[in-house]
Amino acid sequence: MTYETPGSSALPTAGETPPSQRALSRYNKVPEVTVYFWIIKVLCTTVGETAADLLNSKAGLGLTGVSVVMSALLAVVLLVQFRMRAYRPGIYWLAVALISVVGTLISDNLTDNIGVPLEASTAVFALILATVFLVWYRRVRTLSIHHIDSTGRESFYWLAVLFTFALGTAAGDLVSERMSLGYWLSATLFAMAIAAIAIAYFALDLNAVWGFWFVYILTRPLGASIGDYLSQPTGEGGLGFGTVVTSVLFLAVILGLVVYLAVTRKDVIERKAPNGHAAQPADQ
Repeated sequence: MTYETPGSSALPTAGETPPSQRALSRYNKVPEVTVYFWIIKVLCTTVGETAADLLNSKAGLGLTGVSVVMSALLAVVLLVQFRMRAYRPGIYWLAVALISVVGTLISDNLTDNIGVPLEASTAVFALILATVFLVWYRRVRTLSIHHIDSTGRESFYWLAVLFTFALGTAAGDLVSERMSLGYWLSATLFAMAIAAIAIAYFALDLNAVWGFWFVYILTRPLGASIGDYLSQPTGEGGLGFGTVVTSVLFLAVILGLVVYLAVTRKDVIERKAPNGHAAQPADQ
């Protein structure tokens, strides 16, 4: 049986714990799944695609050099994220944006530097992600993101997020490029797949946790297809806005939404302590 979270969006959430029990839990390290969550997630995946292309072509470091630099930056941000005692929008979404870039670079390195076929990399990333989910579930008996409240669970969470981005990148490139469907048609297909999952969740009682993770994976190629469609030259099926304009535009929207959430706390559910007062995270 699933439970609705106040302020949740029309897409599946990832929690099945009754509110009365969640109210006594420790502070969660990730945001509640609202419409803002999905909007920023898609924007971050778009930035991950266009920023990776931009850095690879403009930074002069090559694909390997950019991968090393961005991975090091991600490691620093994740270290800060792990030191937080509760969800902080700025740090959390910066980590998601960076992990989007790194996940894209991992897939691009396999394809461009090593020559691994997209069919193979898609299958490998799917297998790795399935393994992460299996080990995670066997350790804590849930994949719900309403329970990311310990170092171990958060480690599994970010590892899963990384490979959803790598898998989404490979699968998106496979559909849009190898199958020659083009960016706009690919985006439409992934959007339809997400809509089908939403229908299954509401009409067919699809498990909320699995519904969440299916949508999380599919938003990666959706955002990447949108980013490519906006940034790629018109002769290659895009609108020709370029990676700079597209990246800056989407980053500005992400920043605005994150600031809004930091001020309004619309993606945070106040936890109640046993005495009935609102719980406060240790780092406040």
